[in-house]
Amino acid sequence: MTTWWPYARLAAAVLGIAAIIAQLSRSIENSLAASTEWGRHIPTVAANFLSFFTIEANLLAAIVLAVGAIWALRHRHDAEPEPKWFAILLVCVSTYMIVTGIVYNTLLRNVELPQGVTVPWSNEVLHVVIPLFLLADVLFAPRRRALGWSAVFITALFPIAWAVYTLVRANLIIAPATGDPWWYPYPFLDPHLVPGGYLGVSGYIVGIAIAIIGVACFVVWIGRRRGAPAFESRTLQKP
Repeated sequence: MTTWWPYARLAAAVLGIAAIIAQLSRSIENSLAASTEWGRHIPTVAANFLSFFTIEANLLAAIVLAVGAIWALRHRHDAEPEPKWFAILLVCVSTYMIVTGIVYNTLLRNVELPQGVTVPWSNEVLHVVIPLFLLADVLFAPRRRALGWSAVFITALFPIAWAVYTLVRANLIIAPATGDPWWYPYPFLDPHLVPGGYLGVSGYIVGIAIAIIGVACFVVWIGRRRGAPAFESRTLQKP
């Protein structure tokens, strides 16, 4: 597995980037065909696309997987565990992608969208295939390094920043598809749709935050059981 896993990571990274490009292309095509001024505003459409947590998480995952694959290939002749900085990044993207898969398949899979808005194969890659690959990476990837429990809190930084950004930006944007003076990437974040308004939205945010912390704990726990702590790897290098 040590021999071929880097190539599996590279393949997953390429597949994820291809899916992102395919969906972005479809979004731009739909925008160019729109009949309204706000629908044809390409900068807003592109910014909205990049504001989806799914897209950001997949983009980060592709970058981290590619970096990890390159590192492993450069160190294929030694038994050094993955560096700590990479292990932390891997915990983060693994957590984000696993949570993305959970949230999509429990809350969003049955949400109807206008015909032609999404690219079906891209949608499945971003919401199912890459999350499952990152789960497999957590369970089976070689050279895992054990991390302290503080890594769990590091994983929470990006989702917190994303949630604040999303809720602040939402009311500054005209929705390209509807012309509403607000735009939320997901229906469970839209206080105009969720019963109870912002109180209902806060319930979803708390629930997803709990899921992120729970999944991060799982990922770190698996890493601690499977991996080598930093002090052990340093000891093994000594003559």
